[in-house]
Amino acid sequence: TMATYPANHASGTDTAEHAHTHDYRAAGKRGLLIVLGLICCQIAIETTGGLISGSLGLLAHATHVVTDGVAIGLALFAMWIAERPAAITRTFGFHRIEVLVVLLNAVALCILATWIFYGAYQRFNGLSHGHEHHLDGGIMLTVALAGLAINLLAAWTLHRSSKHSINVEGAFWHVAADTAGSVAVVVSGVILLIFDWDIVDPILSVLIGVLVMVSSIRLATKVFRILLEDTPAGLDMYQLCSKIEDEDGVTLVHDVHAWTITTDYNALAAHVLVDPSFEGDVELLMRRLQRMIHEEFDVQHVTLQMEHWATECYEHHHVGHLAARSLRGP
Repeated sequence: TMATYPANHASGTDTAEHAHTHDYRAAGKRGLLIVLGLICCQIAIETTGGLISGSLGLLAHATHVVTDGVAIGLALFAMWIAERPAAITRTFGFHRIEVLVVLLNAVALCILATWIFYGAYQRFNGLSHGHEHHLDGGIMLTVALAGLAINLLAAWTLHRSSKHSINVEGAFWHVAADTAGSVAVVVSGVILLIFDWDIVDPILSVLIGVLVMVSSIRLATKVFRILLEDTPAGLDMYQLCSKIEDEDGVTLVHDVHAWTITTDYNALAAHVLVDPSFEGDVELLMRRLQRMIHEEFDVQHVTLQMEHWATECYEHHHVGHLAARSLRGP
């Protein structure tokens, strides 16, 4: 006996959870649209301010913000694609598009960090040769403060939805890195007005580059875990297998696989060996196990194959959880 447990169709509770997931996606999409509008305003303000003040820092930051706009546009596109229905040739739909877009965001952040490091090197090199560039610190500081206010509003808009979508999280870290850039430009403007120290700009640029690189690595790590079909973060497979085998009528669980389709959508498949002396309803046992896995381990898509004899299964019988369980004790 084999059956799949699609969580969003199983009960009123699961339907409510599906509705919550839909609400999170809708909120994430609204947030991205709002932030895209804010970013367009910021690009216009910082480009104009950079040209008037002669600040290469503002112009460079405006270029960084363009990268944010592209990233958010890609995120919105991915969310739209992911909503398309599944088909017989693509049974999980387009959910993985979101993951691929996040990977692109991570690569873009890495390229951005490299560009920042290169720009800082050029500035250090120029200063070491006595090259100076006159800046209007007042205009630079005013525009930087306006950009910082926009960044903070954008980050606040995305923060809540970033907890429920790796796609929105990717856009959030773009905005967060850009916020750090705005802080650096503000600090540069203040120091420039007070001390007239040009060297502060490349120093802060290096610090921003490090922050951007860390954000890139963080996102890339999450994406690689999903693409490599690692066990979902936070899912204790040993505990899950033990819970299944503790159920009356279950002898052994084997050939267990768990992976992540996209954010908040985990899947699991396993073979369950039923005790030959079990006199209960195997169908009800299977449904009970499926609900337990969904409710206690937050797995949205559960497929179980119920077997009465070990010889019924010709697949790989990896049962490493038994050795771990023996070491842990009951």
